[in-house]
Amino acid sequence: MKIATWNINGVKARIDNLTQWLKDSDPDIVCLQEIKTIDEGFPRLEIEALGYHVETHGQKGFNGVAILSKSSPSEVNRGLPGDALDEQARFLEAVFTLPDTRILRVCCIYLPNGNPVETEKYPYKLAWMERLRSFAAERLAYEEMLVLAGDYNVIPEPHDCFDPKVWENDALFLPQTREAFRRLENLGLTDAVRATTDATRLYSFWDYQAGAWPKNNGIRIDHLLLSPEAADRMTSAAIEKHVRAWEKPSDHVPVIAYFDFAA
Repeated sequence: MKIATWNINGVKARIDNLTQWLKDSDPDIVCLQEIKTIDEGFPRLEIEALGYHVETHGQKGFNGVAILSKSSPSEVNRGLPGDALDEQARFLEAVFTLPDTRILRVCCIYLPNGNPVETEKYPYKLAWMERLRSFAAERLAYEEMLVLAGDYNVIPEPHDCFDPKVWENDALFLPQTREAFRRLENLGLTDAVRATTDATRLYSFWDYQAGAWPKNNGIRIDHLLLSPEAADRMTSAAIEKHVRAWEKPSDHVPVIAYFDFAA
């Protein structure tokens, strides 16, 4: 099974890229972030025509997440628990029952950016990360296959960006941000990409400005974090960076992992 995460940066603007990628890459489950549309505005028919079931948690103009899957989930939950007043559409959970009746939980995450750090946006980011840690701890207690996939807006380590000096005062790379990410990982989660390679200059995002893409001046902020049960069944992981060179691209590219759930 192939599971992917991709910040699409506007699903309507990238629908041609998305449908082409679905045909080429043929993922089984896809977590999309920044769909930037209400649920009713999502281009559902184009995706369903390719054989995918669609679940969305949308918001007008910004944010918004979606899960596309070749099989229908048995349960869907919208919104990250822990703050009843939080109206931002950043979290979607889908539960799949595999043929042998085992459970696979896939969560689509669009973690807050947090910039500018001197505003209320950064405390919101850290609070959101703590809510995610509490949620993950609860789900890990189920001892099921769990995939937390999404745009985390976190650069975990210096080698995950082209120049740490450029990012040292950014909410994506501040020590408090990376510490919160490590607390999440330390629950027992595995970073799919880093479990397979220690390569440097391996990125999932390149800014549209200053020739970042041709210079490979990127950052790695899109991650799949796996429970022990899921990590045991992962066979490989990769970043499909070629998509960044397409016409009208997102500034992010898909990050994927393969699993052998028959094991």
